[in-house]
Amino acid sequence: MTTILRMPGAPGELTLPALLLRNAEDHGELPALSWRDGGRPGRHTLSWAEARRRVAELAAGYRSLGVRRGEIVLLMMGNRPEHWLSDLALVHLGAVPVTVYGTAAPGQIAGIARHSRARFAVLEGPRERERWEPLLDDPAARLEKLVIVDADGIEAAGDGVAGAGRHATYADLAGRGAERYAPAAFEDGWRQVAAGDTLTVVYTSGTTGEPKGVVISHRNVLLGAVALDQVVELPDHTAHLCYLPFAHIAERLLGLYLPVFRAGHVHLCADPATVAEAARELRPAEFFGVPRVWEKLTASVRAALARLPAERRAAVEAAGEQARAYLACQERGERPSAALAEAYAAAKAEVLGPVLAMAGFDRLVWTASAAAPMPPDVVRFWAGLGIVIMDAWGLTETAGVCTTNGPRAFRLGSVGRPIDGLEVRTAADGEIEVRGRTVCEGYLRADGSVEPATDAEGWFATGDLGRFDEDGFLWLTGRKKEMIVTSTGKNVSPALVENTLKEHPLIGQALVHGDGRSYLVALLVLDPEAASAWAARRGIGGTVRELAGHPEVRAEVERAVEAANSRLNRTEQVKKFSLLGEEWGPETGELTPSLKLRRQAILVKYGQILDVLYTM
Repeated sequence: MTTILRMPGAPGELTLPALLLRNAEDHGELPALSWRDGGRPGRHTLSWAEARRRVAELAAGYRSLGVRRGEIVLLMMGNRPEHWLSDLALVHLGAVPVTVYGTAAPGQIAGIARHSRARFAVLEGPRERERWEPLLDDPAARLEKLVIVDADGIEAAGDGVAGAGRHATYADLAGRGAERYAPAAFEDGWRQVAAGDTLTVVYTSGTTGEPKGVVISHRNVLLGAVALDQVVELPDHTAHLCYLPFAHIAERLLGLYLPVFRAGHVHLCADPATVAEAARELRPAEFFGVPRVWEKLTASVRAALARLPAERRAAVEAAGEQARAYLACQERGERPSAALAEAYAAAKAEVLGPVLAMAGFDRLVWTASAAAPMPPDVVRFWAGLGIVIMDAWGLTETAGVCTTNGPRAFRLGSVGRPIDGLEVRTAADGEIEVRGRTVCEGYLRADGSVEPATDAEGWFATGDLGRFDEDGFLWLTGRKKEMIVTSTGKNVSPALVENTLKEHPLIGQALVHGDGRSYLVALLVLDPEAASAWAARRGIGGTVRELAGHPEVRAEVERAVEAANSRLNRTEQVKKFSLLGEEWGPETGELTPSLKLRRQAILVKYGQILDVLYTM
């Protein structure tokens, strides 16, 4: 819990600008933001005092552009300082920064631009400009000007920051802001921001339909931060590795709002594909990953362990048993015996510590996941290295976390207990409902008004299904809209079956199908790293796509499916499957930007293969 920080107001009346001022006054010399700058060596850092001055100057620049209080400004940039600083600058003006996923297709961008009625968009470079520029002539959109960060060729066009031009450069905007920055006007301006004002609008990633614009206030976020801080135990001014998109509520919380609340240190990782490398360099104290990220990290560490000499692998396995036994005592609320505690300490120092150091995880004190159910084998794997992944649960509509595990109370496989100030219950059909002041203001309508997200009593129906155990821990059982109903009327949670299938290292991704059918079939995707390592140990060569068609690989996957079926009831068992050698991702359309399955898109793309599985 944060105990070193002065709270500049009552919890329900805090605003992000007030907290940024507190950081500059009380912790101004401490690092706030670090990043790599292209080909230049080392990491560049701004202190909290420097970051606030940059924010203030940018606010003046955006004001000179014509940004008005209350209006939405769209952002499409990676995790770079211009994004982080612009977001805070716009908040200080009372404007509403809204990040759009960098993987969004032109049609999705157009939908958000029209719906939000934004006049300005701040874009990373030519690739983004190409997708946005047609909207300047779109009569259904109000877009007036594009601000380009990597702006080769824009300056030559002669467009200024303000005025009639349809383009501006970020460098010109920042420069004009530095010239026009007036301290008194800046301080007076942000003090007009109230806790109930809109902090951001987050457009959901659209797993089951069109994205909705979720309206989130300062109060929603900061009351959640206060409650979360009562559970999470972190070092003072802890560092955060920021690599997920800012369009996702998780990274907005972890990489922007919570660091301001905690006066932490954000390390920006511009390319999510390099997060493992960044972790090895930074050795963070806390790390958050959605389940797919943890799956990829697990495959990477398993492949590294498989390359160790047999004697060392055996030592890791033995140390893993000590770690699991020790953590099992903690999970049950028991004090480990002196002998177990001593054996675990030795295993951690001599065996597990060096293994974790290979991944940059040897300093971790807090690890977490959310967004989708965690595969149990992934949780068990990291427990064997002495790491408890504190699974949490929440939605965009709840401004992030609703329930979480904590070091003083956790159940592996559950998503923890409700945070303070939030009521959570299950309806008769198992749907989870929540009520409290962290629940969003509602959904943005195209006319700028807000449609309530809750019923008359304040309850929000989440669409997730779950159950509480006798100790008050919540266990997710599926998504209401994703439940498979077979032709015999049986209900099946696809996530349960898919996670069971993925317990075998070769199976990196899975989708189970069977709605209205008499049995289930599955699309299985080989994990590239695990499959290549598995094949190499057996003298099998070829690309991952070629391995998917190799008879020995196919036979191993068949055994994996049989093993999974042995742990599932008859209705949940997979009768047939197709093995694919091309990994699914946001760019190819099978995953959302937050790495969740786009089920309908996969069913359409692989419809013929699924049909064949029912006719074989």
